[in-house]
Amino acid sequence: MLQQTQVATVIPYYQTFMTRFPDVRRLAAAPLDEVLHLWSGLGYYARARNLHRAAGLVCSEHQGEVPRDFAALEALPGIGRSTAGAILALSTGQRHPILDGNVKRVLSRVYRVEGWYGQGEVAKQLWELAERHTPKTRVAAYTQAIMDLGATLCTRGKPACARCPLQAQCAAYRDDCIAAYPGPKPRHTLPVRESRVLLLCNAAGEVLLQRRPPVGIWGGLWSFPEVPADQDTRQWCRTQLRCRVQRIEEWPVLRHTFSHFHLDVRPVVAQVKAFESVMLDDADRVWYNSAQPDLIGLAAPVTRLLVKLQGGMEREGS
Repeated sequence: MLQQTQVATVIPYYQTFMTRFPDVRRLAAAPLDEVLHLWSGLGYYARARNLHRAAGLVCSEHQGEVPRDFAALEALPGIGRSTAGAILALSTGQRHPILDGNVKRVLSRVYRVEGWYGQGEVAKQLWELAERHTPKTRVAAYTQAIMDLGATLCTRGKPACARCPLQAQCAAYRDDCIAAYPGPKPRHTLPVRESRVLLLCNAAGEVLLQRRPPVGIWGGLWSFPEVPADQDTRQWCRTQLRCRVQRIEEWPVLRHTFSHFHLDVRPVVAQVKAFESVMLDDADRVWYNSAQPDLIGLAAPVTRLLVKLQGGMEREGS
C-alpha cells in the first residue's frame, strides 16, 4: 500500500485490510472483488491484484509461508528488488539494500546525485550508494531509520535540515542547493483521453455496472459501460444491451488524472424504458444498488458519479 501512496492515506486502509485479511491464507482465499473493494480509493489497482495473486502463489507454492529467499520473494507478482529487500531486512535481518522514494531522496541530497532517479544511470548510482551504506549488523534498524529519515526530516518540501543527523555529511546542504535534489522528472504535457460512460438506471433505482478487463485502466474493477463517441446512445443500447432507453441527460465532464494522462469522463445518464430487460453478459454485468452496495471494487470517479446519481434519485423521490 505504501508504494506510491503516503502513510497518512494508507493507515485507515491498512487497518481495515488487516482486520479482514489477518494472514496470507485468508487473503488468498478471498474473492478478488472483495480485495479490490477494500482497496477502492487507493489507486494503482495493479498493486491489489498483484497482492492477491502473490498470496495465492505463497499458499500454492510455498506452503503458506512467505519466502525468505530473495530470488523466490522477488519472483512474486508486484515485488521488485527494493520491496523484496525491505521485507527480508525488516522481518529477518537479512542484509539487502533498499531504494524506495525516501531513500532515493536522502542519498540524492547527501551525495548531490545529478539527474532524475528514474533514469537508468542515476538509478544505478543510487543502488551502488544504497549497497555501500547498508550495514552488516542491525540491518532492520538501519532500513527503518533511513526510510523514516526521508519521510520525516529529509522531506520533499521544507526539509528539517537543522535536526538532520546527516547534516554535516550532506553535500546539498553544504552547497545550499537542497531544493535541486533529487533532480526533477522531465516534464511532459499530459495527453488527454476521453471516455463516454453510460449511467443506465432501471425502475428499481439500480445502475448497470460492467467489469473492466483484468489489465489496463482500473483492471478488474467495476465501472459503467463505455459508449463510443461516434455512436448514438439509444442505438448503442439497442444493439449492445438489447434495450430501449429514455430520459437521456449529459452531465458535465469529470476529469481524472493518471500518472501518464488525463481522462475526461463524459457521463450520459439514461433510464431503461418500463418493462424492458437488459442483456447481462454472464457475470460481467450487474445491476448495482448504491443504497445497498455490494462488496466490489470501484474506481474513485465511478464512486463519485454513483454518489451524485444516488443524490439525484433521493431528491426526485422526496
